[in-house]
Amino acid sequence: MVIPLVPEPGAVIRLPIAGFEARDDHAFPGRRAAVVYLQGCPLQCGYCETASSMGPARRAAPGEWPAMEALLAARAGEIDAVVFSGGEPTLHPDLPAAADACRSLGLAVGLHTAGPYPERLEALLPRLDWVALDTKGRGADFDRIGGRHGIWQRHARSLSLLLEGDIPFECRTTVHWRDFTLEELERLAMTLADCGVRRYAIQLARREHCLDPGYREAVEDAPPREALETLARRLKRHFEHLKLRG
Repeated sequence: MVIPLVPEPGAVIRLPIAGFEARDDHAFPGRRAAVVYLQGCPLQCGYCETASSMGPARRAAPGEWPAMEALLAARAGEIDAVVFSGGEPTLHPDLPAAADACRSLGLAVGLHTAGPYPERLEALLPRLDWVALDTKGRGADFDRIGGRHGIWQRHARSLSLLLEGDIPFECRTTVHWRDFTLEELERLAMTLADCGVRRYAIQLARREHCLDPGYREAVEDAPPREALETLARRLKRHFEHLKLRG
């Protein structure tokens, strides 16, 4: 059965809300954004820190999105954007309708995604003003880090859609030294630069918040911070914007 990308006209928008951040000035560059976290994710990243958004998507109650929309409307003047994050927000077929609802409130719309559903991302793109694409690894390393086989090809298609379009976007990689060496991180960054990615962020996993207990433990052969900073400086000339976070 084919799941529609948008609900039928007049249908109630259903989105399973996992959390809400009233103001995050880093979620959408240059915007005062609220962040809506949606429940459900097909991946199992050991470093994940949004445990409440993990697991299979549940059926949302009819009143969840209307209550969130009312909350966003009440914050008019305090925010000028909303970002849908997760979990994996593109799991949900009603997301385009929710994005339209936000735009009707005068809000710019951003998306945080790992790109596992390129056909849904393509339907969303006309409704988006900013995308952060979570790039977990290079090729098959993406599947290893994300804990699910066959996702990296879908992610590659999502990246192609962004490169072919005109919506501002950033690739982001969360680094836990159980998953990467410095050399692997450099190869990933250079692959993205060669593909045409112009904005890239490297963010260090916060071990104390990792979902997997094994990821909360220190990695004995982790490179020193100075080595990572040296790598970031070397990579900067290959991007218009490169940020090291954490």
